[in-house]
Amino acid sequence: MSEIIGLVGISHSPFATMTPPESSAEPGGRFLADAARVAVAVDRLAPDAVIVIGPDHFHANFYDQMPPFVLGVEEATGFGDFGSRSGPLPVARALAWSVRDALAGAGFDLSLSYALTVDHGVTQSYEMVRGARPVPLVPLIVNTAAPPLPSMPRCVQLGRALGAAVRGADFAGRVLVVASGGLSHWLPSNDPRDPAVDGARRASVIHGRADLQAFAAAREPRVRAMGGDPNAPVNAAWDTWFLKQLTTPDLAPVTALGDEGLEEQAGSGGHEIRTWLIGRAAVDRPFVWTGYEAVPEWITGMGIATTFEVD
Repeated sequence: MSEIIGLVGISHSPFATMTPPESSAEPGGRFLADAARVAVAVDRLAPDAVIVIGPDHFHANFYDQMPPFVLGVEEATGFGDFGSRSGPLPVARALAWSVRDALAGAGFDLSLSYALTVDHGVTQSYEMVRGARPVPLVPLIVNTAAPPLPSMPRCVQLGRALGAAVRGADFAGRVLVVASGGLSHWLPSNDPRDPAVDGARRASVIHGRADLQAFAAAREPRVRAMGGDPNAPVNAAWDTWFLKQLTTPDLAPVTALGDEGLEEQAGSGGHEIRTWLIGRAAVDRPFVWTGYEAVPEWITGMGIATTFEVD
């Protein structure tokens, strides 16, 4: 039997690794300082495994075959996009398989991967939270890139089933859950049905698997060009509301927004809060500590929250 020792919800951004601030007074500095404080608290908790719930940004999943959820069960490799970690990651295989079997028994037929590639949506938050501790992880990828998306109520259902699966797992250890995503940010459409997506980019989000490195090399300059704008849209008021809502036991006000309401308030990138909903439902405890910094230069609201106290 496993013990869930807590949840960390944390934003990620390519610019946190590409253009990190030199001091806490610069954009993103307060967020990174908060993340360092959380890493110290996590070290005290001494997890034996970490379940990281995060998105993929078209480095492993494409529209040739786009699953709503993918669970890594044997090997995981960091893609190394935007200066994030590359190479093999340690996987808590026994926990992963136990979770997979329990979720299947609960009616969740997740796609699984024996050799999963993960990008900064998983590796950045994993690296920030675990600190220097060599903790194995179980990666759970959620499609938040473009429709068809798993609904927010379905994500909450998955989270509840995930929590039960972890608590009943054949893994005698302490498990930390990390939800990596969001908060508000506005991104260009990735929907192949959207006429605004030009032919070359449409082809890349469908067929990018054929040449991952070429696709990434063409995409990264476009992302880099989006950074550094102090007027980039970030809805700090909505981000603050969302974080406050997750300090309560009631997720219904969030899920009631629906996809259109969520995108109106938090942008297309706001769909990544699905990872937070899954994690919050799995741990079934409200956040007791939160930190937030709106960082338009990083094109997103950078939030971090925990179900345990942070000094």
